[in-house]
Amino acid sequence: MSLSVTVIPVTPFQQNCTLLVCEATRRAALVDPGGEPDVLMAALTRAGVTLERVLLTHGHVDHIGAVPALRRRFPVPVEGPHREDAFWIEAVADQARHFGLEDSEPFEPDRWLVHGDTVQVGEETLQVLHCPGHTPGHVVFFHEPGRLALVGDVLFRGSVGRTDFPRGNHGDLIASIRERLLPLGDDVTFIPGHGPRSTFGDERITNPFIGPHP
Repeated sequence: MSLSVTVIPVTPFQQNCTLLVCEATRRAALVDPGGEPDVLMAALTRAGVTLERVLLTHGHVDHIGAVPALRRRFPVPVEGPHREDAFWIEAVADQARHFGLEDSEPFEPDRWLVHGDTVQVGEETLQVLHCPGHTPGHVVFFHEPGRLALVGDVLFRGSVGRTDFPRGNHGDLIASIRERLLPLGDDVTFIPGHGPRSTFGDERITNPFIGPHP
């Protein structure tokens, strides 16, 4: 795979910010920079890469909190999530105060994403899948050549995302998993927003929250 992956847990929630690097160009994207911008900037320096863009799966503060600080340091576009999560981004300062996280501030992504879009990391292309349920505007990034998905808080090893936040919907979440994620293939490894990696195949068989699925 010519897309290298480094997971950088940030915030007290240990949110998996992911550094994606196109090995051919050494251009990079940060997916869900939820906090600790100094840690993320140091990771970019250590990797010796050029940050090309920031990608967001959804609008919860532990996934977006460092975006304003990164924008001040790097003039790169912010892409995602789906526009249905705009209300979460507008409330990011309140979210940060509520959870006792670093101060953050509202922002406008440079590009809202919809199902079927693609995003670039150097020469590598990721597909965008709209997967509502945890939030209404949640998206997933899928790198087909590397059989890798970045699923945010839709799916975890042995669990699924919470749906008790405003505009969460459990039925939508399960439909997103069954209809948009699992059909990508049992061999797909996914990086969740928190916790360890797994594969769609393992979750299809063992995850008690998904239910029977052919």
